[in-house]
Amino acid sequence: MANIKSAKKRARQTVKKHQKNLTRRSALKTAVKKVLTAITTSEDVESTKKLLRDAEAKIARAKSKGVIHRNTAKRKISKLAKRFAVSQRATATKSSKK
Repeated sequence: MANIKSAKKRARQTVKKHQKNLTRRSALKTAVKKVLTAITTSEDVESTKKLLRDAEAKIARAKSKGVIHRNTAKRKISKLAKRFAVSQRATATKSSKK
């Protein structure tokens, strides 16, 4: 443990920041998983869109707080949007064949 007062404060701040980052990262993973399960199972487009917007917001927030790198955030958002678009095309194709 540090002896200098400022070093002790820094150590306390690091612990707090680490806990917040873990919480944000966990919430981010949960939001992404919800979107992916909604894309594969749900027929409701609006609820899936809402989950997608929520996940994008959490990814952007994590990027701005320094939890994830900006390129990682862009890549995650892009992957989710692409999967959503593919599922929409597949749903549209199914409904047009009926």
